Amino acid sequence: MAAPGTFALHGWDWLQLFGQFLLLSLLSVGGALTTAPEMHRYLVLQQRWLSEAQFSNSITLAQAAPGPNILFVALLGWNLGMNSGGPLLALAGVVLSLTGILLPSTIVTHLASQWGHRNRHLRPVRAFKQGMAPVVIGLMLATGWILARASQAGGKAWPLGLLTAATALLIWRTRLHVLWLLGAGALLGVLGLV
Repeated sequence: MAAPGTFALHGWDWLQLFGQFLLLSLLSVGGALTTAPEMHRYLVLQQRWLSEAQFSNSITLAQAAPGPNILFVALLGWNLGMNSGGPLLALAGVVLSLTGILLPSTIVTHLASQWGHRNRHLRPVRAFKQGMAPVVIGLMLATGWILARASQAGGKAWPLGLLTAATALLIWRTRLHVLWLLGAGALLGVLGLV
């Protein structure tokens, strides 16, 4: 990726970014993180506005920080603006990306939840809710795949896959609190094992 300030985004580029996030907002059924693969395709592979490291670091940092997981969208916008010219454009990137990802989904969620609550007894409404679960799981798996691919650059693909499988099995079959598993994963990462 080019050093910050070495390429400039123009009005049309910012409008395209905003439009892309508006569209992704409507897909973010399981949360904004489910749209990460498409964000990756657009920002890293297609436009080449962000590097692989900037993309995966934005998600990782946002997930590690307290607060909503949508913070990664703000970090993507920040990195994009910094690459384009500095702090003022970084702030513009944050505002455009967050507004784009939040506005449509907030409006649709509000209207759909009111309608769904009024019609919760209808069979199609119940079927829709049950049918969305596999979609959300598939989108989350796609996000995990993108993040795992980024970590494979370090040559530690199989330990990470093994850790992921073991963690999923422990969550499924035991009552072990997830924070213990997160701590164990962090410790293995600090020790350089994954």
